[in-house]
Formats: sequence, structure tokens, C-alpha cells
Amino acid sequence: MNWFYTFIIAFSIVFFSELGDKTQLLVLSFSTKDRARNILFGVALGTFLSHGLAILFGSQIGSLQNPVVKYYLQLFTYSSFLLFGLLGFIPKKEKASVSCQSSSKKSSFLEKIFHFKINYVLLVALAIIVGELGDKTFLASLGLGVQYPNYKLSLILGSISGMVLSNSFALFFGKLVGNKLKPQFIEFLSNLIFIIFGIIGFVTIFLSSNG
Repeated sequence: MNWFYTFIIAFSIVFFSELGDKTQLLVLSFSTKDRARNILFGVALGTFLSHGLAILFGSQIGSLQNPVVKYYLQLFTYSSFLLFGLLGFIPKKEKASVSCQSSSKKSSFLEKIFHFKINYVLLVALAIIVGELGDKTFLASLGLGVQYPNYKLSLILGSISGMVLSNSFALFFGKLVGNKLKPQFIEFLSNLIFIIFGIIGFVTIFLSSNG
């Protein structure tokens, strides 16, 4: 059951967070340059090299045998989930003053990547790596690795599946999704998922400490 749960949590966080994200929009622009399967393979490769390595690194920290350290790492992980979710509900104008400069630099770099004339699988993978570095889903993957160090494979597979399926929607159903699902609703759902998993985490910590 834990294997399935860790897969679902990684899948859900990545899938809903990436709908309409800047990296997804960039992947959508690649769809006119190469076959969809090649683009999605690049997405999977880039996700493994970004989220996958974050999970592997986090799992090494989570494997520490000190119960006190592990307890505080768990608190940090689920606190970050709640923080990501709550910050997501702050109006865009308030958040823009904090992240505008770093976001514009990253977007500019991603645009430069788009114009490189090399294999598009590698281009997409590179775009995913750069786009996800320091993003909330990247940090969440790191936290999941800390919390579930014995479920690295399911976390990585969940993260890759979420990213590939999210971008598949963008490639094949972009117009339909864009018309049916408003960006505000997608962002609301993504923030809500972070908060839900954060609450579940704190409940799990409470039950295990009183069991």
C-alpha cells in the first residue's frame, strides 16, 4: 500500500502542478518541431534527471538512522507542502514582486534553449531540467525522498508519469484542456493537493508518535 501511496502522491503533485506551467508551454511549442513521442521521451528523461535526482538525494538524507533527525525532517517536509499550498493562494500581484526577476531570467534562458539546433529529445530534457530547478515540484520531490527513502522507485515513477501525462494533455488536448479548465481552477487544485498531502503527513506523524 505504501508503494502505491507514494506513487500517487508524487504523480498528483507533479501532474496538477505542471498543467499550464511555463515548462509545459515550452514543451507545447516543441510539438511543431518533432514527433510527440520524442518530445514526451525528452520530458521523461528531463524529469528523471531533475525530480529523480532530487528524490535520490532526499532519500539519502531520509535514510539517516537518528530518529530525532528523521522526525524533524518529516516536520520540515510536510510543513513545506503546506507552505507551498498556502503561498499558492496569494494573489499574483503580491507574489510577482518577489519572484519576477528570477522567473524572467529563467524564462529567457529557456527561450534561448528553444533556438538551439540539436536533437530535440535532449533539448526538451534540458528545458525540463532548467525549468524545474528550484521549482516547488522539484523541492516537493526532494521532500518526498526525505520522507519515503525506501520508496525511491515508486516516487520517481510517479513523478515521471505525472509529468509525461500532463504534457501529453498539452500536446494532444491542449485546446480542449485550455477551453474546459481555467488556469485559476488548475492552480487552485494544485495548491489544494499540496495542502491535503501536508495535512495527511502531519496526521501520520501524530499517529505514529502516539501509536
